[in-house]
Amino acid sequence: MKSKVAVIPCEEYSEEKVSEAIDKGVSLLGGWDTFLKPEEKILLKPNLLNRAAMDKAVTTHPAVFGAVASQLKKNGFSRLTYGDSPGHPGSVDKTSEICGLKEVAEKYEISLGDFSRGKTVEFKRGAISRKYEICQGVLDADAIINLCKMKTHQLERITGGVKNMFGCVFGLNKGMSHAKYPDAESFAQMLVDLNLLLKARFHIMDGIVAMEGNGPASGIPVKMNVILLSSDPVALDATFCRLVDLDPSTIPTVYYGEVFGLGKWREEEIEIVGVERLEDFVNPKFDVPRGKVMNGKWSFLDKFKVFGRKPVILKDRCIRCGACVAACPVEGKAVNFVNKKEVPDYDYKKCIRCYCCQEMCPEKAIIVKRKLI
Repeated sequence: MKSKVAVIPCEEYSEEKVSEAIDKGVSLLGGWDTFLKPEEKILLKPNLLNRAAMDKAVTTHPAVFGAVASQLKKNGFSRLTYGDSPGHPGSVDKTSEICGLKEVAEKYEISLGDFSRGKTVEFKRGAISRKYEICQGVLDADAIINLCKMKTHQLERITGGVKNMFGCVFGLNKGMSHAKYPDAESFAQMLVDLNLLLKARFHIMDGIVAMEGNGPASGIPVKMNVILLSSDPVALDATFCRLVDLDPSTIPTVYYGEVFGLGKWREEEIEIVGVERLEDFVNPKFDVPRGKVMNGKWSFLDKFKVFGRKPVILKDRCIRCGACVAACPVEGKAVNFVNKKEVPDYDYKKCIRCYCCQEMCPEKAIIVKRKLI
C-alpha cells in the first residue's frame, strides 16, 4: 500500500486557520480515530530546540501546537501531555515558556511531561543501536504525536519527522549519541532505530514558515505556506524534500528509513492528498545542502579532513558565551577557549563534524564551510 501524505496550504499562523488546515489534513488521512484511542495518554512532541522567539522558525509554532491540541480535545482525546528535551541547558518548562508553547498548553490544560529524568530502554531489533536513555515523559505516554518543524540541518541536510524524535532521548545522552555515531550515516541509522522503537502514531510538520540556510537554529525563516501530515515519517520527510527540489535519496534519514522498514520515500509509493499539484508549492531556490551521494556514503569526503566540511566561528558575531564549548560532545573538547579574551578555537583533528556547536550558538556566529585543498 502507498503511504499517504496530506499537503495542506496555510499561509498564516492564525490558530483558526491552522486548526482548519489540520482538521482537513487529518480527515483526508482517515480521522483521529484511525491513529488514536480516546482512553490513551497522548504525548505532543514539538520541536523545542532552544529558547528562540516564535518568529525565528527554530521551534514548532504555538499556533500549530494549539491547533492540534484544540482538535484533539474537540474529538474527545483529553489525556494530553507535552514535552521535549531541548539542546539548550535548563528546564523544558522555561524553554517552552520562551517559545510560546507554555501559555497555549495552560490554555488547553495540557500538563508538561516528565523530561527531567530518563530510563534505559533496550531495543534488541535495532540495526545499529540496541539501547537508549528515553525521557520518562515519553515512557509514560501510550501514543506520541510528532509536531516537527521544516528546517535545514548541517549534519543530515534536513530535520523533519524522523530527526525530531531525537528529543525523546534524555539530556546529555544526546551529546553522547553524537560522539558514538559521529557521521551522517551512522547518526541517521540510530535515528531510524529510535523511531522504530518509539513508533509515533502521527506526524505533523510545521512548514508555514520554514528555515533555510544555516539551520537548524541559525538559518533564515522562509515562507513555504504548507502543513504536512502523515503516519509515515519517511514519506513526510521525502515530501518536504520534493517541496524544496531536493532528491530524497540524498537524505540519510530518508534513505535508511526505507532500508530499515520505517517508511517509504519513492514517489510512486506515496499518495499526495490535499493539493492537486505538489509542483505548485515547490521552492527550487530553498537554501539547503545539496550534492550527489558517493557510493551511498554521505560522509565519504568528510572522512578526509582536506576536503571535509567544518564549523567556523565568525569572530565579529561571537560574544564568547561558551555555548559551543558546552555543546561539544567530544572528550577533551574539539572547540575550547585558549584565551577568554579571544573567541574559542577549534582542534579540527578532534572535531567529529556533528555541528552541535553550530546548532547551539545563540548568536548565529558559527557557520559550516567546506575546506579546499
